[in-house]
Amino acid sequence: MGSIEFFADKPTLVGKRILLRAFASADIDLMGGILADPEVLTLTGTVHTTAAARGRSAILDSKTRQWYETRAEQPDRLDLAIIDQASSTCVGEVVLNELTTENDSCSFRILIGPAGRNRGLGTEATQLIVQHAFQTTPLHRIELEVFAFNPRAQHVYERSGFIIEGVRRDAHKFDGRYVDTIIMSILRPENPPDRLSSQSQQ
Repeated sequence: MGSIEFFADKPTLVGKRILLRAFASADIDLMGGILADPEVLTLTGTVHTTAAARGRSAILDSKTRQWYETRAEQPDRLDLAIIDQASSTCVGEVVLNELTTENDSCSFRILIGPAGRNRGLGTEATQLIVQHAFQTTPLHRIELEVFAFNPRAQHVYERSGFIIEGVRRDAHKFDGRYVDTIIMSILRPENPPDRLSSQSQQ
């Protein structure tokens, strides 16, 4: 495995209620509506006001569509669609990116649209991709940032083994108010192989 090819393989990871896989054309179509969702726009820090989170087009522009179409070609990051097995539709994405091979570390992010929320799918997706990363790559550390006004996500990360490291005070501004950014991480020794009882299909 080359030092930059941690994520050259794009697996299909099968859980109890979801599967994670490389983006298909139908998944990309659905990402338009997911990325236009006001809650997604707010919690990802894409917008800085409630007004800006409203009225976004559910149709992807050509640049964003091309971005998703080329994710499977990137050996230094892993972008997978979250597929709800009950409906066989894409409800969001999980990403391992910002790879630093010298430190065996990377960043993690996840976003889920309205159809996939409040059902435990985010927890399962987080655990699936973290377990895959530690089992198939030399990664030692995975880190993330979450806004203080998103306690639901913080709870998901804590259930998945992430630990709070610190806070970037007033690092984000939304609707005229400053919001802390919470820094969390998980290390290889903190992720037991039996954390998630699911199967992976390469």
